[in-house]
Amino acid sequence: MQKDGTTYVAFFQLLNAESFLNSLKGFIKFVKSKQDRYLYLVFDEVSSNLNKSFAELDIFQENTSDYVWKFVKNLHNHPYETTMEAFSKLADVWLYKEPVKRPVEEAVADLLNRSLTVNVPQPPVSVGSGEEYEVIGDPGLGILLPPRPPCPRGAPLTQEQWDKCKDTEGRVLNPETVREIIFRGGISPSLRYEVWKFLLNYYPWNSTNIERVELRKKKTDEYFAMKLQWKSMTAAQENRFSDFRDRKSLIEKDVNRTDRTHAYYSGDNNPHLAQLYDILMTYVMYNFDLGYVQGMSDLLSPILCLMDHEVDAFWCFVGFMDKVSTNFEMDQAGMKAQLCQLHNILLVTEPQLAQYLDKHDSGNMFFCFRWLLVLFKREFNTVDIMKLWEILWTDLPCKNFHLLFCAAILETEKSILMENRYGFTEILKHINDLSLHIELPWTLSKAEGIYHQLMAVAPQLPDNVRVVIGLKPLNKSSEISDQEDEDSSNGANNANGESNSSSTNTDEGGNIKFGNNEVSFERSLNLSYM
Repeated sequence: MQKDGTTYVAFFQLLNAESFLNSLKGFIKFVKSKQDRYLYLVFDEVSSNLNKSFAELDIFQENTSDYVWKFVKNLHNHPYETTMEAFSKLADVWLYKEPVKRPVEEAVADLLNRSLTVNVPQPPVSVGSGEEYEVIGDPGLGILLPPRPPCPRGAPLTQEQWDKCKDTEGRVLNPETVREIIFRGGISPSLRYEVWKFLLNYYPWNSTNIERVELRKKKTDEYFAMKLQWKSMTAAQENRFSDFRDRKSLIEKDVNRTDRTHAYYSGDNNPHLAQLYDILMTYVMYNFDLGYVQGMSDLLSPILCLMDHEVDAFWCFVGFMDKVSTNFEMDQAGMKAQLCQLHNILLVTEPQLAQYLDKHDSGNMFFCFRWLLVLFKREFNTVDIMKLWEILWTDLPCKNFHLLFCAAILETEKSILMENRYGFTEILKHINDLSLHIELPWTLSKAEGIYHQLMAVAPQLPDNVRVVIGLKPLNKSSEISDQEDEDSSNGANNANGESNSSSTNTDEGGNIKFGNNEVSFERSLNLSYM
């Protein structure tokens, strides 16, 4: 019967329901429910567009609606891991997608901003005409940025310098001197195999040669004991251990696509891929709370390539993960904090750029997510990333030097972003296009210069910038620490289903806060814009 009351004789009188469904396929899109075999889910136009966006992301092995719903189910059960798995596809859809209308781009930006919106005051910016100082930030704060000092790069640590830093028994007598040399120029390639073990806390700086031999034996036994734990697990055990099974599956997928163009990992049946897999699986047993998240294979790959030894690579990887583990935690507090800190730095060093980003749906700094997640691994070739990492591992001139490095890159790209009036999508595309086109020595010098500029005006800096460059906050009430504790507590409450109504704003010290009711990245990027 139609809406106007017109009636018709019954259709398909001599056929079955299957024929009816086959006929419907020519008019609507639908899929059979996995929960109820008698239920069919009909896709409307919005759902069809969603499926198309999934296809563009190339997340699934097959282009079927079933995989869409499987993905949504995985997102519900394992939100963070599923989101990270989809993250690597983000660049493809934005770099090579079909032209779309502006409203779609705005919708994408809106979804991203649900996760990490940064609403900051936008004071007028005035640039002084004096030759020596430049007015930055809010003129009412009276912050003056002095000229940037030159920071030339140096030569890498040599064998002779390394030997002079050790006593006859092999102890490193002055590790700070070693770190300073490494920060200035890196490490000679022939020394990396040995020195990286100290930088990554595999070997203590004050250990002797004999002690290191004994330590290596102990660490070898410990490694193979953990490796045996997962190697000896039966198929029946795996079937009853869903978390382990899911992580194993994710590692298998990632290993097969990690640095396959590099000679060390190229070709079929490459034994180094098996080592990469074994190390990541053993790390799951070593730190099951964290387990495995996409991106970890990127961090391990250069280490294994250099060490060319499974046990040594594992313990160096453990030391690396100890430094960046918060990047991969479920609540994403570490990533949010770093993106917030980067924005705070720009408010001081490049206020015009910071305000421009705020006005163009990019104040959340989400376009820098890949930089921070894998510490620029995908932005440089293997030679440069090894040098950059060993410089960052020195924790000089401050532990957050990688954020100043980000600020240096963004300062370089400022004119392109602003003069071309880039919006969120264009900014993300441009930042992704910088991969393998960033000048490492020059950017390091600029980042160090930014550090010295900030230190020169340290008494005038807000506390949220002081703590980034390693200074104690001037506010003796420990407001920043209290706020961080409060945010962590709120994040835990939200994870348990509690919610508070609060929008993103700034505290009295100008520190950017994320509202108590903000969902974590995996929720905010629901339907996989990662």
